[in-house]
Amino acid sequence: MIDEIIQNALREDIGDGDHSTLSCVPDSAIGVAKLLVKGEGVMAGVALAKRIFELFDSSLEVTIFINDGDYIKYDDVAFEVRGSSRSILTTERLVLNFMQRMSGIATQTHKIVKLIDGTGVKLLDTRKTTPGVRYLEKWAVRIGGGYNHRFALYDMIMLKDNHVDYAGGVKSAIEQANVYLAETGRDLKIEIEVRNERELAEAIEVGKVDRIMLDNFTPERIVEALKTIPDQFEVEASGGITIETIRSFAETGVDFISVGALTHSFESLDMSLKATFDS
Repeated sequence: MIDEIIQNALREDIGDGDHSTLSCVPDSAIGVAKLLVKGEGVMAGVALAKRIFELFDSSLEVTIFINDGDYIKYDDVAFEVRGSSRSILTTERLVLNFMQRMSGIATQTHKIVKLIDGTGVKLLDTRKTTPGVRYLEKWAVRIGGGYNHRFALYDMIMLKDNHVDYAGGVKSAIEQANVYLAETGRDLKIEIEVRNERELAEAIEVGKVDRIMLDNFTPERIVEALKTIPDQFEVEASGGITIETIRSFAETGVDFISVGALTHSFESLDMSLKATFDS
């Protein structure tokens, strides 16, 4: 999947040729470039950058100084790449685009993980990702200390509000999901989203799910809800959770907190790939 993402991105960017580079840089030219950090946060995307260079030009040599997950600051040098000047120039923007975004996600994830440190709660991402590059964004969440929720539609049954409404209610949605798994022979976990105490009680009564998501419940309502939820169910809090309030949600005793902002409202970390010359 990573290689497919890289190849698609290269095709998109290069088209029938990097004419800026081809027009003025000799084919035989050899260059060196360093990845310079221009901000502060958590590094993510080094392993990906190395793979981009390998796929585009296997003769490029990469020396890594900072690894994914390391904390970085302004003027740090993450790696050095040496080889064909043309290859370095043609892959430069793709490397930066991915690394800046991945590092932004990892940095934001790290900040939020620190806010709930010591509570035992796992911070989850969501499917609110950029189409086509979801794997990279979820990879960055893991680098930042978070956890991935389901990757996509196919690896878990998640019955959200619209599913419940279209299915005719919580009980109907859960029962039909279990019938579906039995008929198709699939072994998938089931999560049900509940919007209020009535739906929660119905979900508990029916059972047959692995996790219950309390959607837009306040911390106070979550505390009361947890008193009624048997230990057999995992519990996730989601919706209306901000940086200012996440600690109060984590201290309720839920197992998971999912935050869409990890992958849809982050700030990219500034970086540049600069040509250098051997002394």
